Amino acid sequence: MVTAIPTCILSFGLLSTDLTVRVSQIDTPPMPRYFRLSLPHQIMEESIAMNGGDGPYSYTQNSKFQEAGSDVAKVLLSNSIKENLQIGKFCDDSNQEPFTIVDYGCSVGPNTFASIQTILDSVQLKFKTQRIKSKKPEFLVFFNDLIGNDFNTLFQALPADRKYFAAGVAGSFHEQLFPKASVNFMHSAFALHWLRKVPDEVMKVDSVTWNKGRITYVRSPDEVVKAYAAQFSRDVEAFLKSRSMEMAEDGLLVILMPCRPEGSAPADSILMQVFECLAYTLGDMAKEGIVSEALVDSFNLPIFIPTASDVKDLVSKMGCFSIEEVEETYYPPKLSSPADARLTSSHIRAAMEVILSKHFGSEVIDELFERYTAKLFEFSKTPAFTRIEKLENLFMFLKKNAVSE
Repeated sequence: MVTAIPTCILSFGLLSTDLTVRVSQIDTPPMPRYFRLSLPHQIMEESIAMNGGDGPYSYTQNSKFQEAGSDVAKVLLSNSIKENLQIGKFCDDSNQEPFTIVDYGCSVGPNTFASIQTILDSVQLKFKTQRIKSKKPEFLVFFNDLIGNDFNTLFQALPADRKYFAAGVAGSFHEQLFPKASVNFMHSAFALHWLRKVPDEVMKVDSVTWNKGRITYVRSPDEVVKAYAAQFSRDVEAFLKSRSMEMAEDGLLVILMPCRPEGSAPADSILMQVFECLAYTLGDMAKEGIVSEALVDSFNLPIFIPTASDVKDLVSKMGCFSIEEVEETYYPPKLSSPADARLTSSHIRAAMEVILSKHFGSEVIDELFERYTAKLFEFSKTPAFTRIEKLENLFMFLKKNAVSE
């Protein structure tokens, strides 16, 4: 007897625009290995999603910063695949399994499609350069994000000329989403700095860790910073443990995420200070009675920006993976003109509007971001910003350790 569990599968065939959606209670024998993915109700958490659709404040239209970061890392990604990918079992004519790729935290594109194409091109080049004469495998790509993600927009934007089968998997990447040893290549870009939740301690009213009047840890006591860092550590460990279970033999994992300079304090992250400008904006609106002060006191962003060493230490501590390559990539800060401030504000709105609307109400969002744009431009004139020469992203390429089972 098979226990009933909720299952959500959204799948596309090769070069197909027909969407198959399956949301049901399953009490029949298991589906084939690659097409039955479960979302146990006990692990479902409140969904945090980027703005869907294709409108002026959508993530689709406002993810240029992430696109630029991925473009910088493209050569690193391609070279790492060339040097580290083992394709032995796929050279066997008797092999019937697809080469499976997963993008964890895909959002709604178009960046996810560009990353997948880079991976696919690099894998295919590996086959070509090794002069493999056997039939090349089929490619199966899973796009993963939380259940609130706009998968409709994602699937409508699938490249018409793609050379892979595609499916969407809704669920938290802090849990196991795929069968054991089933994924050959894993990719996650600009997602792992999002925490699965705000640390519990930060929400305790009148405690030393209560983050009253702030929405990040930038201006907070050390106890709040430590709570955020501890939550980040727990989440990364859960992510790595889940990926080690899902990864096939000779599988690989790529992580691309924002980081802060080595030796800097968590509060020194310029990205977190950009987010904290929202707190100043909300504080002004609370003083004017536009939003409730109590709502501001009870709102915190579930985000933590680590150093590269923070992440490397967590990987080493877990022991599931070996670090094959780690690089820090850089890009110039852009906030010095009103146009730059508006562009940054639109990008933050695309990422934050859903959770801000849920907490403060959608009726205040337009005014909030008009004020926020002005606040960002003010911030660009302060020493905290003008002394910044470059912003950083972390590129990390991991291979599963043989002893990680």
